[in-house]
Amino acid sequence: MKVKLLAHTPEPEKLVAAAAKNCYSSTDVDSVLQGLTEEKTTRFVDMLAEIGHESPIEHVSFTFAIEGVSRSLLAQITRHRMASFSVQSQRYVREHGFEYVVPPAIDRIPAARARFVRAMEDDQRTYEELTAALMEGYIAELLAQGVPEKAARSRAEKRAIEDARYVLPNACATRIVMTANARSLRNFFRLRCCARAQWEIRALAEEMYRLVYAVAPTLFGHSGPSCVDGACTEGKMSCGQASEVRAKYVALRRTIDQERKGDQ
Repeated sequence: MKVKLLAHTPEPEKLVAAAAKNCYSSTDVDSVLQGLTEEKTTRFVDMLAEIGHESPIEHVSFTFAIEGVSRSLLAQITRHRMASFSVQSQRYVREHGFEYVVPPAIDRIPAARARFVRAMEDDQRTYEELTAALMEGYIAELLAQGVPEKAARSRAEKRAIEDARYVLPNACATRIVMTANARSLRNFFRLRCCARAQWEIRALAEEMYRLVYAVAPTLFGHSGPSCVDGACTEGKMSCGQASEVRAKYVALRRTIDQERKGDQ
């Protein structure tokens, strides 16, 4: 898995503070950004977290490039509706020797890993055989219609992989560009950084959290799984390790803060 923060709203915390200032003062549009020192910005952002006023943080967004994740993860992450996604198309991109994600539990057991790899190889072989069979039929059909051979082959391949992709597994790796506002990200982290989240999307959420916290530590200082800044919301399904999770995020933030100071 590789995650990169491609872009974000400039001075995100200052913009959030300006939105909050607009809500709680008589300022006009010409002065909404004026006087927002680092201290005042921090105070506004902390106040929003304290009173639970989250709409001002929707004004800032973050865009990530994500690769080396599975189609299984894609099915989970796109259920977060308050985000925009652009995904590598299996309809237009032919999967020559597709990459795949191996779950850690399978990777740890040699016999299970060997069987998993064989399944991936079987899927690749079936995909190629299906593509070839479909292409043969489409080429013949297009040639009969008078389409030149080169154009016929190109069009036939696109039509063939559109249906051959149905045999590709959930493990098949993909690439995603994802944009979400800060409020949606905080909700995403609350759900997916949780120890009970599925391992792959949890690993992604933790890496995304690390990236945005480095940019906006005050805005995301109260973020993470629900137990980090409050009580666990999982009820009887709780992992029972809230103290360990809190310690993990305290250590993570401390490390990032130290890295940020070193870069200044």
